[in-house]
Formats: sequence, structure tokens, C-alpha cells
Amino acid sequence: MRITVEGVQAAEFAAAPTLEFALRIAGAGGAEVRAVVLETQLRIAVTRRGYDEACRERLAGLFGPPELWGRRPASLLWAQIVTQLPAFTGETTAPLRVPCTYDFDVAAAKYLDGVRDGEIPLEFLFSGTVFSLAGGMLRATRIPWDTEAGFRMPAATWRDLMDRYFPGAAWLRLGRDTFDRLHAYRTRHALPGWDDVVESLLKAGADGRADGR
Repeated sequence: MRITVEGVQAAEFAAAPTLEFALRIAGAGGAEVRAVVLETQLRIAVTRRGYDEACRERLAGLFGPPELWGRRPASLLWAQIVTQLPAFTGETTAPLRVPCTYDFDVAAAKYLDGVRDGEIPLEFLFSGTVFSLAGGMLRATRIPWDTEAGFRMPAATWRDLMDRYFPGAAWLRLGRDTFDRLHAYRTRHALPGWDDVVESLLKAGADGRADGR
């Protein structure tokens, strides 16, 4: 089985941020395929592109200072997806839907936010099971472990997706106790929004005051 990735777009009518990659799947020997359980590991090939100084600064929290970049991993795991493909003969196309998160504690999200231009080199590693008809009998065959595809996604694709769902906003994951303290601070100081809470605390820190009460 041969699989290629031909494009990417934001998934329509998705309740949460989701990218949809266009796959082209060619069966082996023109067999009549009844179904495919396709397992995909999607990785970001971080060493297959260059990074300017500004980008390196944004990614310092992920890869460390410039002198440590030689030790950065060759790739980052983005997602693992299982897709059910319907019957086909010869060749078919199918969407691969990848949920996306704005949680910056997730390495892939931190990377995708930090790279603002150019392309993101991606690796698609496929496995799974093909159910096909042979000699009037249903046969199950494993997809070879070395079935893979590369794709270079425009960096703007992920950012445009996040801007569609969270226009002009970003997200932080906080512990429950931390959130409760922030909520109490907001109530006590009669602040109208969470941006006002953070601005107030940043101003207090800049002024040398530790007003976290």
C-alpha cells in the first residue's frame, strides 16, 4: 500500500480546532479493499528546516538556549490517530483529521506557535490493517511498518486555524488553586476581565509590589 499526503485545510464544521490532511491511498495490485483501519503517528521533523534568531528565542522554552540546540530531538510527536477507511479498488482519497490544541504545555503546540513563517516539515508514519478480498475470501493484512509520507505544511495554516477559533487570544492551563487565587484577586479588586487581572499583577511586579492578595 502506498500513501501520500496532498494537502491540508481547516476542517469544516468542527467543534474544536481540527486540521484535515488529504490522503491518497493506492492498494497493492489492484486488490478489492473492503476496509482499512489506518493508524497514523504524526511527527514534526524539527531538524529539517532552519530557524532565525527570533524563532530560536520563541522556542527557547522548548529546546533551550542556542548552545543546546545541537541536542534537540530530531522530531516531536504531534498526534496519533486511528482512521476507518471505506471500501475501494485500486486507489482512493480520504481525509485525515488531526485535533489541535492551544495548550502551550504540549510540546507540539509550543513549537507550532513559535514557528511563524516558512513551512513545518511533517512525517506521517502509517500502520494498521487492510481487509481485502482474495480468491473469494476476506484476508487481513498488516500495513508494512515502513509505510510513511512526508509533507511540508505552511506555518500559517496552524496559526490561521487558532485565530479562527480563538481570535486575538491565547490560553494558559492553570492549577485549580492558582485559578481560585486569581479569581479571588479579580473579585477583591473589582476587575472586569482576566486580561485586567494579569495586567494588574504585571504592573504590580514591575512596580516592585508583591500584591497577590
